[in-house]
Amino acid sequence: MPRTARLVVPGVALHVRQRGHNRERCFFGDQDYNLYLGLLGHFAREHACAVHAYCLMTNHVHILVTPQAAQGCALMMKFLAQCYTQHVNRARNRTGSLWDSRFRSCLVATERYALACYRYVELNPVSARMVEHPREYRWSSYRANAEGEPDPVVQPHRVYPGVAGYGRLFDDALDPRVVDDIRKATNGGYAAGSIRQRRGRQMRIMRSVPI
Repeated sequence: MPRTARLVVPGVALHVRQRGHNRERCFFGDQDYNLYLGLLGHFAREHACAVHAYCLMTNHVHILVTPQAAQGCALMMKFLAQCYTQHVNRARNRTGSLWDSRFRSCLVATERYALACYRYVELNPVSARMVEHPREYRWSSYRANAEGEPDPVVQPHRVYPGVAGYGRLFDDALDPRVVDDIRKATNGGYAAGSIRQRRGRQMRIMRSVPI
């Protein structure tokens, strides 16, 4: 059965999520997180992708990224997953896949959902009750985006409001309906924000690219 085509538009952001196989742990120590971020930065540059936000959880990752070519994000994630898996397999004397099939993604075509995805990504450790505030979690882009901490991986999205303006966005909770939309769109490969209007039918608002 052919794979479902992803919805990809060069120059438009994507929310990407990739889980560990069987939702098992994929980061085991600081060295792993640091290596993954180094690889993410390298392959993002190599495949013309701008990473706006990220969060590395213990058994999955979230990335908000804008590819400049239709295949850019797919290539970035392919080589990132391969290289990182090789590292973990060598370090832990294991074989086989580390990740659970293909990564999931959704198109983020509006200003509202771009800013919501920024926050959704960086609030993951808070939602998982690992920390009380996103600044307390080491392995996300929050301190770069909200506090101006240098991070070579991060590039601002066109709607990024600057450090002060971005930090203020976290004064209010994310609308649960928006969170639900982002999750469903990512699982289904739809455009974020189109879920409630779709009523069970895929919304074909932009061309899809099989990858």
